[in-house]
Amino acid sequence: MSGPMQGSPVPNEHETVGAYALGILDDAEATAFEAHLASCEWCAQQLDELAGMEPMLAALADLPGAGTPAVGESLSAKPSPRVVEKLVDEVAERRARKRRRNFYMVAAAGALIVSGPFVAVAASGGGDEGGGGSGTGRTLAANPAKAAFDSTSDKISATDPGTKVSATVALEEKTWGTGTVLELRNVTGPQKCSLIAVGKNGERETVTSWSVPDRGYGLPDAKTDKARQPLYIQGGAAFEPNEIDHFQVMTFDGKLLVEVDA
Repeated sequence: MSGPMQGSPVPNEHETVGAYALGILDDAEATAFEAHLASCEWCAQQLDELAGMEPMLAALADLPGAGTPAVGESLSAKPSPRVVEKLVDEVAERRARKRRRNFYMVAAAGALIVSGPFVAVAASGGGDEGGGGSGTGRTLAANPAKAAFDSTSDKISATDPGTKVSATVALEEKTWGTGTVLELRNVTGPQKCSLIAVGKNGERETVTSWSVPDRGYGLPDAKTDKARQPLYIQGGAAFEPNEIDHFQVMTFDGKLLVEVDA
């Protein structure tokens, strides 16, 4: 099988082509790879070469152990046990990697977001993994929530003098209301919190909610880099920007951590 030029790093998307051909990606992973495949000639070529590998391995699994092929017998009909073993080992290793990746995603479930009226949200904080793969070597700027925060010019900030929690809310007018990205600092855990938008008419909307792990977020004197990094979390409100009076970061048990005037 051909590959990228020696010495060139292979992107994670390229490494996914084998798993896609073997049919061991889940729906979200397969959809992401198909989007990459549309613009990658190298992956398209590899996929053509790998086409049919999954049914071939299924057929090989039913074959009894075979030694050296007899004279005149097709080599492709009964590959040697070493070839079969290598192919099966490759499939097993890919599936083991997928199980490990799924385990890490479950372990990071404390950072998953439950949005108010909207489903599509994103969060980052302290080097948490997102979108699969390891967080090693990644920068926060690569995370959608952090990128959205940096690209939004309309921001409002406040620090509570009692709790010392600091919050900055980036606002963007949408056709459906107001898109938000919250940057949260100096918050300890464990606890569960929500961002509440309070309208000028007194109505309240939960913009988004999240869990703070034991290590906390944005703690300047923390011992680990993860704990020193702030939390970035996206959400949305049905209010138009000029209808919002202020935002509140509240714990699930009703404690006000910080209030930000709009």
